[in-house]
Amino acid sequence: MTRARIVAVAIAATALTGCSAGSKPPAQASAPTGAASAAVTGGSTASAHPLAWHACPSSVGNGVPGAGALRCAALQVPLNYEQPSGRKITLALSELPATAPAGQQQGVLLVNPGGPGASGLSLPATVAGVLSRPVAADYDIIGFDPRGVGSSVPALHCDPGFFARPRPDYVPSGAAAEQAMEQRARAYAAGCEQRFGWLLPYMTTRDDAEDMDSIRAALGVPQISYLGYSWGTYLGQVYGTLYPRRVRRMVLDSVVDPEGAWYADNIAQDYAFQARVSAFWAWAGAANATFHLGSTPAQVEAAYARVVARVLAHPIAGVVGPDELSDTILDGGYDNELWPDLATALSAYLNQGQGGDLVTLYQAVGVQGENEFAVYNATECSDVDWPRSWATWDADTRKVYATAPFEAWANAWFNAACAFWPVKGPARPMRIDGAGLPPVLMIQGTLDAATPYAGALVARRLLPSARMVVVVGGGNHGQSLSSPPNSCVLGYLNRYLGNGAVPASSALISARCPALPAPAA
Repeated sequence: MTRARIVAVAIAATALTGCSAGSKPPAQASAPTGAASAAVTGGSTASAHPLAWHACPSSVGNGVPGAGALRCAALQVPLNYEQPSGRKITLALSELPATAPAGQQQGVLLVNPGGPGASGLSLPATVAGVLSRPVAADYDIIGFDPRGVGSSVPALHCDPGFFARPRPDYVPSGAAAEQAMEQRARAYAAGCEQRFGWLLPYMTTRDDAEDMDSIRAALGVPQISYLGYSWGTYLGQVYGTLYPRRVRRMVLDSVVDPEGAWYADNIAQDYAFQARVSAFWAWAGAANATFHLGSTPAQVEAAYARVVARVLAHPIAGVVGPDELSDTILDGGYDNELWPDLATALSAYLNQGQGGDLVTLYQAVGVQGENEFAVYNATECSDVDWPRSWATWDADTRKVYATAPFEAWANAWFNAACAFWPVKGPARPMRIDGAGLPPVLMIQGTLDAATPYAGALVARRLLPSARMVVVVGGGNHGQSLSSPPNSCVLGYLNRYLGNGAVPASSALISARCPALPAPAA
């Protein structure tokens, strides 16, 4: 489940924390993105027409500082790039225009928040808030909803009511319960085929990379710079493999293992999330005087198990059952700034019988959007063929569960539709080849659970021009989006996007930054 909820979780963590407890090189020539004509360069199949930029709807970036300056546009792209004159679909784009003097501007910075399935329309404002003002001002920062996502047309939905009510427990109580969940996954895949069978064969990461190049062409620039998070790093790797000479600069933050796509990557996540939630148990235990969940990791874990048993019998407010609870705690694995609120909410429910905080947290960070879930499945299930025998899934999940129970079954069910997906992907993942790329900046935490460190090292070896900055002891997903900011990480990011500077060392690990301390209880 490389579901990169980075931006949403980071924003929610900032909003929630404390509420319950407490010079430049010569600029690359670049036509303004709102120019009267957008020349198509490099042989892209995108239509040569101007992008009609306009004020974004108020829903875009609601609550994100600086989002009011965004403007939006739509771009038609081929459904099937092998038939460029055939049926078209529409991508929703956003832009935060450069404000630096024209001679200082550095062209386009395309950004993606991950997923697959996450909306990227508000991301330019978020990224501009992370970068230093001079660097942000140099770029036209472009966000987009990938095909099938959010405001793009069509928006993919397979079963709009899939998350509308408390779901069956992720951990099956027996063979009958497991068979029921298996059937649920089979039905979801069938619903996708029934509703959008015409779209599903063209929902791969490679299709998204071709869309990136159509965006580049519509903007009228020969090269783009790129900043991607989580699955967005895989999208960057694929684009860089296809079009290395169209990349000016590329930042990959929280890096996907391209050789593990996607079955092996998800199993690796299970073990990494177990370590991450164990760190949360230990942190809460050390603050037992505040949270009263137990003074040892084992005691806190046992307290959590009691909460699970209670909500299994009686979902809180008819909303938060065991799966919804698990999804909410999981987000603490993405961002430890959520830990104080998670521990406070667990304590209030367990010790005072008050479940309101858990409902609030679930609604803020735990809710799964069905559109994002549909696109996630459509992309990863089609990128590469998954095991088609449920017996394989069952055996592998039980093996993982023996030592990493927290996410084993949850992750299996999150991906289970891929066992029955109507589109059969290739036998092996796309081969990533970084030859011909300019220097690439990679940023990776050693304790990242969603994109484990070992997998990032695999990607680093496939990108010979890359320089990797490792955040030692960093477990948050999306290190450059950490709150509070990690000045060491942002220093490398701003220097690279500002003037192309990368760490001098070409070693596997080029530079190290210290992790931010754990949040105060």
